[in-house]
Amino acid sequence: MSIQPVQVLLVEDEPAQREVLAYNLEAEGYVVRRAENGEEAMMMVREAAPDIIILDWMMPLLSGIEVCRQVKSAAQTREIPVIMLSARSEEVDAIRGLDTGADDYVTKPYNLRELMARVRGQLRRTRPTASGEEVAFEDIVLNSATHRVTRDGTEIKLGPTEYRLLLTLMEKPGRVFTRDQLLDHVWGRDIYVDTRTVDVHVARLRKALTGQGGADPIRTVRGTGYALG
Repeated sequence: MSIQPVQVLLVEDEPAQREVLAYNLEAEGYVVRRAENGEEAMMMVREAAPDIIILDWMMPLLSGIEVCRQVKSAAQTREIPVIMLSARSEEVDAIRGLDTGADDYVTKPYNLRELMARVRGQLRRTRPTASGEEVAFEDIVLNSATHRVTRDGTEIKLGPTEYRLLLTLMEKPGRVFTRDQLLDHVWGRDIYVDTRTVDVHVARLRKALTGQGGADPIRTVRGTGYALG
């Protein structure tokens, strides 16, 4: 019942820095997609939204500031954390980057260990289960380190797919996931599964969660998909 690996979009036009960063991110277990300019970065974001973006400020074609602005102004991507990297060390530049929507601002040259810690910090906020943390929604508790799920203190047995489905919904309570988004998160982008399969596994998850008489926590959004709460 493995957790989907964290998807990092690394946007850096300097090849040597890009590869050093990618190497260290992959050593942390992240899946790294590389972009060497802002236009390529936006194309990748539209193709498949990453879990986090590490973004250089100074780039050809489209600056990091403009990429950040576009990511944060779109409803589908505004929750993606953005860490901006820049050789600009003036306070006014950091303020400008943060005002554009960046979640963190790191000046070059940076300490790699510190940068990795900042990445983990952002992911603890947006993908807590990727860090092995326990998450809760009402009386449902999921521990991603032990793969144990309880409701009102009673353990719930889930199949691997139902576990990953619940994990995805619990990381973003209230957010409506389309069936295609759930296919990407739960089954993976490289596996073809019919969208009707999502409905089947949601029904199984509902049955498991309500087996002890609890209310159904999963909300169906007609014509769109599902949300927790």
